[in-house]
Amino acid sequence: MHPQLEAIAREFTAAEQRLLRLAGSLPGHWWVRRPDPSRWSVAECVAHLNLSAEAYLPVIQAGLDRARRIGGPPPRRYRRDPVGWLLWRTMGPPVRFRVRTTAGFLPPAPDSAEGLVEAFSSLQTRQQDALRAADGLPLGRVRIVSPFDPRVRYNLYSCLTILPRHQHRHLWQAERVLEELRSGG
Repeated sequence: MHPQLEAIAREFTAAEQRLLRLAGSLPGHWWVRRPDPSRWSVAECVAHLNLSAEAYLPVIQAGLDRARRIGGPPPRRYRRDPVGWLLWRTMGPPVRFRVRTTAGFLPPAPDSAEGLVEAFSSLQTRQQDALRAADGLPLGRVRIVSPFDPRVRYNLYSCLTILPRHQHRHLWQAERVLEELRSGG
């Protein structure tokens, strides 16, 4: 696999390991507890990530199909486009500013920790499979439309780099929730 895609794969793996560590250290009753009524619980953070992955997987698959049709040699170096770079840059932790998500990505009533973690792991496998399928394709030449906002478009490589960064953003958020709950806040 291309080294840049391998780096993305490592980010997906690190996100899953981070979630497993978090879930293993979290008392069950804290899973759904919010530190403040205006903020998400750990369960809601994970549910949001699952909703995001479910929305992006068909977009990625369609982008991979277009990239196969375009064909040609893969670039020696993949590049994010300006919109993708900006989203990638602002997406990661530590979170410097909060952004309201669109209605379709608001987490539903919290589910069990086990169910959410299993769904996350399953979706990680599917995203990793898509990443392996992307190897050798002209990802920078395919533009996708963000499921979050149809006005936002960026290339497929940008998309693949944004997804694990988005995961780390919300796992960081979930870790802050756990810290607040432990400190009694």
